[in-house]
Amino acid sequence: MDFSIYIHEFLILAGAMILALLSPGPDFAMILKQSVTYGKRSSIFASIGIGLGISVHIIYSILGIGLIISKSIILFNIIKYLGAAYLIYIGYQSLKSKGIKLDNSASKANKNMSDFKSFWFGFLCNALNPKATLFFLSMFTVVISIDTPLYIQAFYGLFCILATMIWFTSLSLILSQNRVREFLNSFGKWFDRVIGSVLILLGLKVAFSK
Repeated sequence: MDFSIYIHEFLILAGAMILALLSPGPDFAMILKQSVTYGKRSSIFASIGIGLGISVHIIYSILGIGLIISKSIILFNIIKYLGAAYLIYIGYQSLKSKGIKLDNSASKANKNMSDFKSFWFGFLCNALNPKATLFFLSMFTVVISIDTPLYIQAFYGLFCILATMIWFTSLSLILSQNRVREFLNSFGKWFDRVIGSVLILLGLKVAFSK
């Protein structure tokens, strides 16, 4: 078996994945919000959720459902509008927030967001992200050959999941540092309003994108 073909596929996928992670989007806004508002623990659980949210895209791409979605405007639009609605919803929740005061106590910083809820927020943010849908559809229909064995495709997917978790966990550790949180929390309600506005604008952009 000539593994050089798969190495070539993997390098293209890995390069594209890294560039996608470096591009600010809903996932970054989510981690920024969780890190500053609820602290490191909540943000890390959200990061794990974002990483595992990718498994949704991986599974339907490997099963071939991705090809069906790519050919069906109706199915893709359903995913797009669900994602847009979710972003607008969490953005609206941020706008309603009264802001919080920074507290170095992990229990107090985390009292309004359970581990499961943090994870679920991150999971849905990625699973319903049309940008991620388009990315994996393009990877599994253009870059990755249909003849690539399933275990190789599964390895590609595992890499994407782990890379995403590591990237956003690293961001969480940086953004949840007391100095960073103190600086951003000094803006009080304005921080929540800015993040909420960004999420709503991202949701509207998704909803009206073609």
